[in-house]
Amino acid sequence: MSVIDPIADMLARIRNASAVGHNTVAMPHSTIKAAIAQILKEEGFIQDVEVASDQSRPMLRIWLKYTGERRTRKPVLTGLERVSKPGHRVYTGKGEIPWVLSGAGIAILSTPKGVLSGQQARRLGVGGEVLCYVW
Repeated sequence: MSVIDPIADMLARIRNASAVGHNTVAMPHSTIKAAIAQILKEEGFIQDVEVASDQSRPMLRIWLKYTGERRTRKPVLTGLERVSKPGHRVYTGKGEIPWVLSGAGIAILSTPKGVLSGQQARRLGVGGEVLCYVW
């Protein structure tokens, strides 16, 4: 079965694994998924990311990050929202890059300079397609 929107599938897998308290989540690898996961790691939302090629097809493995002790631990990543979808693309200029929760979250954009967080895109002065919001 093929997936129509692989980025939405990635976000749903992370959201579901985080909700039930899993330590890791695995998904099929793609370059854009790896770039999104790397931004999540740099921004401190996930613990680690690796590409595992022990099967015939490479898999992207993400280690989720939690706060608190074992019984009272809560996920650091509390929300993921897909913005630009295959049926409705959402683009933004360099001056209109959205702030997520007044700066507590991040927007992830696909720009001509690669996949960037909203803050990096503002610093470089580029706009692009708004992939998702993370908080």
